[in-house]
Amino acid sequence: MNIENTKAQMRKGVLEFCILSIIKEKEAYTSDILETLKDAKLLVVEGTVYPLLTRLKNDGLLSYRWEESTSGPPRKYYGLTELGKTFLNELNGTWTELSDAVNIITTKNN
Repeated sequence: MNIENTKAQMRKGVLEFCILSIIKEKEAYTSDILETLKDAKLLVVEGTVYPLLTRLKNDGLLSYRWEESTSGPPRKYYGLTELGKTFLNELNGTWTELSDAVNIITTKNN
């Protein structure tokens, strides 16, 4: 079994939750999102994030606005919609339950 593939699948499973959590406080530009993920040691490439942002927008969880940039093309800033805030709250509850359960199992069996 390929451990790197398993690690990648685990990261992919929480990426949506992490992106919504990053955007919950304030609108974010894609490079800001990538930088926050990188700082948290959740290494993700642009090619993964852009389609996910588009899907979240199409699902009604994100909105975006364009802002002119003095150093290049306009930038697209993403923010949570009301539906996105509700969805994130549900994910927070699920994450707490899941991480508690995994901690109980992994701690018990070590």
